[in-house]
Amino acid sequence: MGLEWKRPTELCSNPQFILDGATRTDIRQGELGDCWLLAAIASLTMDKEILARVVPPEQSFTESYAGIFHFQLWQYGEWVDVVIDDRLPTRNGELLFVHSAEGNEFWSALLEKAYAMVNSSYEALSGGTTTEGFEDFTGGIAESYELSDAPPTLFNIIRKALSLGSLLGCSIDITSSAETEAVTRQKLVKGHAYSVTGAEVVHMYGSPVQLVRIRNPWGQVEWTGAWSDNSKEWDRVLPEEKSKLDYSAEDGEFWMAYSEFLQQYSKLEICNLTPDTLSSDSVGRWSFHQFEGTWRVGCTAGGCRNNPATFCSNPQFVIKLEDVDDDPHDGVDGCSFLVGLMQKDGRKERQFGRDLNTIGFAIYKVPDEIKGLTNVHLGPNVLLREKSVAMSNTFINTREVCSRFKLPPGEYVIIPSTFEPHCKGSFILRVFTEKQATARPMGMDISANIKKEENISKLDVDPHFQHLFKQLAGNDSEISAIELQKILDKVVSQRTDLKTDGFSMETCRHIISLLDKDGSGTLGLLEFHTLWMKMQKYLEIFKHRDTDHSGTLSSHEMREALAEAGFQLNTPVLQVIVSRYADQQSAIDFDCFVGCLIRLEMLFHMFETFDKKNTGKIELDIMQWLCLALS
Repeated sequence: MGLEWKRPTELCSNPQFILDGATRTDIRQGELGDCWLLAAIASLTMDKEILARVVPPEQSFTESYAGIFHFQLWQYGEWVDVVIDDRLPTRNGELLFVHSAEGNEFWSALLEKAYAMVNSSYEALSGGTTTEGFEDFTGGIAESYELSDAPPTLFNIIRKALSLGSLLGCSIDITSSAETEAVTRQKLVKGHAYSVTGAEVVHMYGSPVQLVRIRNPWGQVEWTGAWSDNSKEWDRVLPEEKSKLDYSAEDGEFWMAYSEFLQQYSKLEICNLTPDTLSSDSVGRWSFHQFEGTWRVGCTAGGCRNNPATFCSNPQFVIKLEDVDDDPHDGVDGCSFLVGLMQKDGRKERQFGRDLNTIGFAIYKVPDEIKGLTNVHLGPNVLLREKSVAMSNTFINTREVCSRFKLPPGEYVIIPSTFEPHCKGSFILRVFTEKQATARPMGMDISANIKKEENISKLDVDPHFQHLFKQLAGNDSEISAIELQKILDKVVSQRTDLKTDGFSMETCRHIISLLDKDGSGTLGLLEFHTLWMKMQKYLEIFKHRDTDHSGTLSSHEMREALAEAGFQLNTPVLQVIVSRYADQQSAIDFDCFVGCLIRLEMLFHMFETFDKKNTGKIELDIMQWLCLALS
């Protein structure tokens, strides 16, 4: 029998949305390889407040039932309300995917469907990491630590994370499905998600001992080793210290020496929550910044530092760290912060055969001479000469790369990138700081510094040039757009160091429109002389920026070339220019370069004509707009 979509009301006589609270027994894996997601859902049941946000509990199959249910999921920077109908995939009258042990409880199956919906399909959920689910249910940044290679300050990182309201989970890896739910000799369950709820230091015979408190949400199976509920170690702890630890037996929580914790467990995951997710006033708050960006081929997809020709074109974000940590976890003064770089829509893209990009980021110190400036994009003179002060732990093809850092107060620029250049994608960059900090995208203000042509007379023009003009212009001593096209094509075609497919008629008309002072629609001697001077300047810039002597400019070189020509443009404008003037190989030949500069100069002149008060804004009626757009 094939797959059938059925409502819970068709599967049992008394369907329930949530029955006696949401627990881990409501989460049984089906035929889909999404155990990573189910582990995250299981962890979600440990925090009732966060669970209630993701799974609004007031829904039911009786009151106001309409065959639809809604959930809230965090998706790439925002909380989205996901509404689904309650038809679920079944075979032979049984749920095909996640289901509850009770058989008539459906919140977990419906949540799985909502998650599949935002990721385009159930199939897209196959394979993943628990941290991905953590983040989509909380909006936080998740860190993962392999306890066999734990950093020396991890215990203090745990204490700090708990003080900031973070969710901490730990687990013991399994090597095969047969080990799932296997219980060790000291009553720890393999493959289960435990939560870490405390970290303290006690004294035994005057010597400090680091302890962690662990909660088993699945029942009364508890650790029976050292520092367990009835162990002799507690008899050697002062009563006042014991009382501070909220120590009580048989409550689902137990203490363990931190050294033992590193040996018994395999992995620790810390989900650091945003301020809007935390409801308790008893915990601290991270300072939080979030930005969206894109890697566009030929413009902002510069690749990592291994690609010096393109690296500087990547998006840049500046963070200003001012105050050092109150209680440094490693005893070293500095500013602690987390950086998470997440690429968007990876699961949706997978159905089209596109894999995740390999991503990471580098952090550079902002040079003293440009600190505080907002209209700056760091170029090769900084990024290729200076060494990065920090980097992501790795470049990897996962949804998110997250790393923890500590740096002295100062201004730093974060540069997110793919490993290889020319890889398109969208991303969000999130920065969590322990103390207040400021962060913003680095971007250029739009401006033009165009040198005004000198007023000259015929007497100022070289006689040889006058003779050349007369030969080119003919009897009417005027050069039309058609004649200009032939002249420019002939001149450029004689050069072997320039690549061109010929000047377009549109470019020639724009040249005449820009330089035609008398409104004749043609170029006279003085106007043609002005054009000749411009062409020499454009050629000089083009040759200077054509560093590989290819006869073309790489689209990544356009920012510097335009700046040399007097145009300071931001990334959105550069993206439009690249789309308009670059070929499929992201190269710009000389005629397109000239056309771009002429068009830019025209547009700035037009804007300045209407912006008489220099406000940076203009207002046009329909006639003015059409005349400008068609000119």
